[in-house]
Amino acid sequence: MALHSRHHHYRHRLRGFGYFKRLGPGLVTGAADDDPSGIGTYSQVGAAFRFGLLWTALFTFPLAAAVQETAARLGLATGRGLASLIRERFPGWVLYAAVALVTMANVFNIGADLGSMAAAVRLLVPLPFLVLILALTATMVSLEVAVPYHRYARVLRWLTVSLVAYIAVLFVVKTDWASVARHTFIPTFSFDRIDIAALIAIFGTTISPYLFFWQASEEVEEELEHNELPPVDAGHVSVMRTDVIGGMGSAVIVMFAIMVAAGATLGRQGITTVQTADQAALALKPIAGSLASLLFTLGILGTGALAVPVLAGSTAYALSEALGWHEGLSRTFRQARGFYGVLIAATVVGVALNFSGINPVRALYFAAILNALAAPPLILLMLILSNSERVMGRWRGGRLSNVLLGLSLVAMAGLPLAYLVAG
Repeated sequence: MALHSRHHHYRHRLRGFGYFKRLGPGLVTGAADDDPSGIGTYSQVGAAFRFGLLWTALFTFPLAAAVQETAARLGLATGRGLASLIRERFPGWVLYAAVALVTMANVFNIGADLGSMAAAVRLLVPLPFLVLILALTATMVSLEVAVPYHRYARVLRWLTVSLVAYIAVLFVVKTDWASVARHTFIPTFSFDRIDIAALIAIFGTTISPYLFFWQASEEVEEELEHNELPPVDAGHVSVMRTDVIGGMGSAVIVMFAIMVAAGATLGRQGITTVQTADQAALALKPIAGSLASLLFTLGILGTGALAVPVLAGSTAYALSEALGWHEGLSRTFRQARGFYGVLIAATVVGVALNFSGINPVRALYFAAILNALAAPPLILLMLILSNSERVMGRWRGGRLSNVLLGLSLVAMAGLPLAYLVAG
């Protein structure tokens, strides 16, 4: 397989003035990891366990970064998306099973995120839920379909600024920082189903399959947009890793901030059930004040506006690559009708879930469960692909990458098994 990818045009170098402007898909991917369903999960864990599971931030960061670096390296080195590589190297049933799992999880995630966004906006603007969710959906779909890729990617990059809201919350809530430090660096855990279920939720939200497909495909998008750039070299791979590590680092920092804020406010007051992101924002208001609630709400809106297009886009990439269709946000609707059709359909079905009678909380957790179940086989496939000399050439996975991917695989596969055998 020819190694013909091009380097992301924003990150030809990352030093000097304008660092943020030059960050690429890694930053967007990391920010999309903290979508409204993730915010709901982290808030629930913080409320229920207070600071008891803060150590998971340190544990998940290197694993999530290694998985996303592998996905990015696969796309950068081969110029192919993840589904396309799976189609070429594995039997058809493996491909379709992987795509089916990620599609189902994505659709439920889209529905949960859009519902949380509309509910959060209602905390600020008392408009009917139906009007808000349809307006939000139409706006995001229109941006993806109508706006040229290089402009759309710029919009996504700046939406990541909304993550600062969750850091800002920590400055307006009273926090026992000695307790935070103790629980961050000294892990505590009991092997019962409640604790294991919380870990499954954290891992399923932080290491999400839709991010694998999006990361690899976005590396390819930049090749389609900028064919004049030189072939990949060691410098390109180095700054790609900086981009990915920076993006996943920001995701884990926000995860940590949400868990601390929820533990310091909701958990301290005995509020242990917070099942959606907008509930977390509303619950913070009487405890931490209007400013904390406002910041939390604005963060939900910004991260949702970032994550929903990533979820829909990763679904479209996966299905289009699996079926051999023309795909990519750099193409027009006329050039990639199937790709955009899947993108629109995934978003519409996600919206419909909010009116189908399905409990949105159940949809949220079902999506997290599907993510957790889909991740291990996909990580295994990525591990095999990244170590294939035929696929990767000189860019095969190194020892550190393989160890971290192996740990991710063991953790993601082992937690559901531990839950089944736990008392």
